[in-house]
Amino acid sequence: MEALKQGTDTLFVLLGAIMVLAMHAGFAFLELGTVRRKNQVNALVKILVDFSVSTVVYFVVGFGVAYGTHFFVGAEQLAAKSGYELVRFFFLLTFAAAIPAIVSGGIAERAKFWPQLIATAAIVGFVYPFFEGIAWNQHFGVQAWVESATGAQFHDFAGSIVVHAVGGWIALPAVVLLGARRNRYRKDGGMSAHPPSSIPFLALGAWVLTVGWFGFNVMSAQSLDKISGLVAVNSLMAMVGGTLAALMLGRNDPGFVHNGPLAGLVAVCAGSDLMHPLGALAVGGIAGAIFVVMFTLTQNRWRIDDVLGVWPLHGLCGTWGGLAAGLFGAKALGGLGGVSLGAQAIGTLLGVAWALVGGVVVYGILKATMGLRLSQEEEFDGADLSIHKISLTTDREVNW
Repeated sequence: MEALKQGTDTLFVLLGAIMVLAMHAGFAFLELGTVRRKNQVNALVKILVDFSVSTVVYFVVGFGVAYGTHFFVGAEQLAAKSGYELVRFFFLLTFAAAIPAIVSGGIAERAKFWPQLIATAAIVGFVYPFFEGIAWNQHFGVQAWVESATGAQFHDFAGSIVVHAVGGWIALPAVVLLGARRNRYRKDGGMSAHPPSSIPFLALGAWVLTVGWFGFNVMSAQSLDKISGLVAVNSLMAMVGGTLAALMLGRNDPGFVHNGPLAGLVAVCAGSDLMHPLGALAVGGIAGAIFVVMFTLTQNRWRIDDVLGVWPLHGLCGTWGGLAAGLFGAKALGGLGGVSLGAQAIGTLLGVAWALVGGVVVYGILKATMGLRLSQEEEFDGADLSIHKISLTTDREVNW
């Protein structure tokens, strides 16, 4: 029976890892559909290469930083318990690799390729797993201190703060240090609109992310005996709430409609195992509203050229999700209880502060040493031709 449990748990986590791996295709197509045609090849290449760099770095360094263990032992030892620890690494890797995928959308169309890969290595190797270890592995006694101060530990079931808020708040200084795309904001106060290049690809990316998110949330239980249908239905309700709120506030704009479910899912991650489904619907709806309002503000009033809106979507909606777990997870609002709004506020603040510091340091050093953005000519030609020497479609047919 023990061997059977080990096998089923390994399969359970492996299926979750595969579903979250598929989400990276969603990241790729969401970015591909949003950027201009001359940067679409770059969007596809970046996500795949970022994931590959993340895998190596997280295997060698990052997983050890977060969980104090390593894989530098014989294969016989690694295969113990049906290889559960290996597939657990695979599952948690897909979370870690989401950080550079998130950042990628914010800095699209004008960022150099190799400096971003170096940033990926630094973020996945240290910045992200350092906070991951604090939130999910009791590092440095922070959780014990939070519990003694508030009566409960900081609760983040599937990563509203650990993954999404951290990714979004790392992206903010990267976007600011990089600067806006050329001619996006003119000196006379005008703005050049860059509408999505492909609504079908944008929608495909959103759908792939949405479906994969049920592996992201449900499989965060990490063993079959801890699976909860509550997590699945709460994820569903938050997704729907985010979609409807974005539809109404975004005035039927398809870009907002397809980012709305993602906003809701980002926000529900932290408390998806605690909330009542109606609470999850409200959390998702508020997140959808946050995204529409804050995306509009950052782009139009504050003139922060965050191409995919990753700071509003992941940074702010993730921050809301961390706090919402303390509100809607409480028994007073129909939740299971065992959470504290104070603990959620402390954990959320720590995650945001650490991400901001990490983003400023990593991208600040890269800007000062290697430079972050393409030259004016390279940006005009597009990242596809400048970096990859090929465009999305050929200009002519070969006739010999």
